[in-house]
Amino acid sequence: MNAFSWATLLALLGSLAVQAWLTRRQIHHVRRHRQQVPASFAHSITLAAHQKAADYTCARSNVHLASLLLDTATVLLLTFGGGITLAAQLGASWFDSTLLAGMATIGLCLFASSCAGLPLSLYRTFVLERRFGFNRTTPALFAADLLRGMLLGTLIGAPVLAMALWLLAHGGQYFWLWTWLAWCSFVLLLSWAYPTLIAPRFNRFTPLQDTALQNRIQALLQRCGFASKGLFVMDGSRRSAHGNAYFTGLGKNKRIVFFDTLLEQLDADEIEAVLAHELGHFHHGHIRTRLVLTFASTLVFLAVFALLLHNSHFHTGLNVSQGNPANSLLLFMLCAPAFTFLLAPLGSLLSRHQEYQADRYVIAHSSAGALQSALLKLYRDNASTLTPDPLHSAFYDSHPPASLRIAHLQGTTT
Repeated sequence: MNAFSWATLLALLGSLAVQAWLTRRQIHHVRRHRQQVPASFAHSITLAAHQKAADYTCARSNVHLASLLLDTATVLLLTFGGGITLAAQLGASWFDSTLLAGMATIGLCLFASSCAGLPLSLYRTFVLERRFGFNRTTPALFAADLLRGMLLGTLIGAPVLAMALWLLAHGGQYFWLWTWLAWCSFVLLLSWAYPTLIAPRFNRFTPLQDTALQNRIQALLQRCGFASKGLFVMDGSRRSAHGNAYFTGLGKNKRIVFFDTLLEQLDADEIEAVLAHELGHFHHGHIRTRLVLTFASTLVFLAVFALLLHNSHFHTGLNVSQGNPANSLLLFMLCAPAFTFLLAPLGSLLSRHQEYQADRYVIAHSSAGALQSALLKLYRDNASTLTPDPLHSAFYDSHPPASLRIAHLQGTTT
C-alpha cells in the first residue's frame, strides 16, 4: 500500500458514499411527497399517475444503488483483487505479441464487467420495467441485442483499441496527443456513420408517412433554417413504451427520428413544439459545444495518463504489473471516474442551461403552450417524478425539474 493505494481507495469509497447518500435522499424525498400532486400539476396529473411515478422513481433508485455497489466492487476486484493481473497473465499465455496480449487483457476485463452487470440489466428490463408497464422487450430480442452489441463493439472497438495501444508503445513522448487526435477523428466518423450504418442494426427506421405532419415539420425546418436528410420513425415500441425524439448524424447526414410511441402520445401541435425544442439545441450549437467539451476533457485525461504511465508507484499501489501499456490504460480507465465524479454537477448545470435555451427557442418558432402540454403528457406517460430531491436533481439531472421547467415556459408566455 502506498499513496496511490490510499488515494484510490478513498476516492472509490468516497464517491460510493456520496452517490449512495444522494440516491437515498431522492428516495426519501419522493416518498415524502407521494400522497399529493403538486398544486401546479393538479389539473393535469392524477394522483394515481403521480404515485406511479413516485414508485417507479424509487424502484429505479434502488436498482441504481445496487449498481453503484456492483461497480465499486468490480473496480476493487480488478485492481486490488488482482483481476487485471490475472487477465494479463491469460493474455500473455495466449499471444506472444504484446499488442494482442494487451487487447486480450482489456477484452477479458470488459467481458467480466459486462457479465457482472448482466443480472441487474435483466432485472431492470424484465422485472422493474415490466412491473410498471414499460417493457416490451422479449427474451429473444434482449439476447439478440446483447449479441449484436458485443459483435459491433468488437468490430468497431478492436481496431480503435489496437491503434491506441500501438500509439502508447510507439508514439514517443507525445503519444497522448496522437492518441487524442485519432480518438477525435474516430468519434466524428462514428457520429457521421451512426444513422445509416449502426442504428439500423438495432431498430427499424421508416420514413414518416403522415403527410400533414410531414408538411408541418418541413415548414418548421424551413423557418429554422435546418437541413435534414429525412424524417424517420423508429420502432421504439418493440422494446419500451417510453417515447422520445432526437437528431442524429453530422453534416449532411443529419436525421430527425421520432419514436413511434411518441407519435402515439402527442398531437401535431405538441410534436412540432418538441421538434422545435430539439432545433433550439441545433440553433444554439449545443451539440457542437458538447463535442468540444468531450474532446477537451479527453485531452486532459490523456495528458494525466501520460504522467502516470511510467510511474511504478501508480501500478504497484493498485496491484497491477507495469509491463504492458494495456494494463496501465485499463487501470487508469477504471480509477479515473472515482476522482472526477464531483465534476458531474457542472455538466448537469450546463445541460439544464441548454434545455432552458432550447425551450425559449420554441417561443419564436412554435408554441410554448404546446410544449407545456407535451411535457405534461411525457411526464405522465413516462412516469417521471414531479418531486425530485433538489440536491439529487442538481447533481444528476440533465433536464430541469418539471416544476421549474413548466414555470419557466409559463413565464416566457406572460
